[in-house]
Amino acid sequence: MAQHHSESGRAVPTAVRWLRQGESAVLVLAALVLLGLAVLLLCHGVAVIIGEAFGGQMDQLGVHALDKVLLVMMILEIVATVAISIESHVLSAEPFLLIGIIAAIRRMLLITAETAALDDAAKFQRVMAELALLAFTVVCLALAVWILRRSAERDARRGAEG
Repeated sequence: MAQHHSESGRAVPTAVRWLRQGESAVLVLAALVLLGLAVLLLCHGVAVIIGEAFGGQMDQLGVHALDKVLLVMMILEIVATVAISIESHVLSAEPFLLIGIIAAIRRMLLITAETAALDDAAKFQRVMAELALLAFTVVCLALAVWILRRSAERDARRGAEG
């Protein structure tokens, strides 16, 4: 079987190169689908926002705008993660943590906006418990991002020293 050499000088079998190329092709297709989805969601969001603005439903305008924008941001973060994965063939945890933070904040904002109309005390307590859990999740994910970044900085310093 034919072999080529990688950047590290090791021989890479042809089958491994084909698998990597296949992986990259599938990731490119997935990224294109996600980009298309982001564009469609953004267009739909703009249409809904315009409809609400002209329909006099201003109370939900900000909520829907924020919801759509944050959803598009999540999708674009996934696309960026796919692009990094294609380029480096390494899966990084940090982008997924950021997506989780955006998703939790998105849910918190939606819950907060929807809670304004609640008059049932039991439902209100459940909503508050969900908000507390989401807030705790955001703090944990942010802490995980901080730890990953500190770890990378420490590894970079060690590499520069030694």
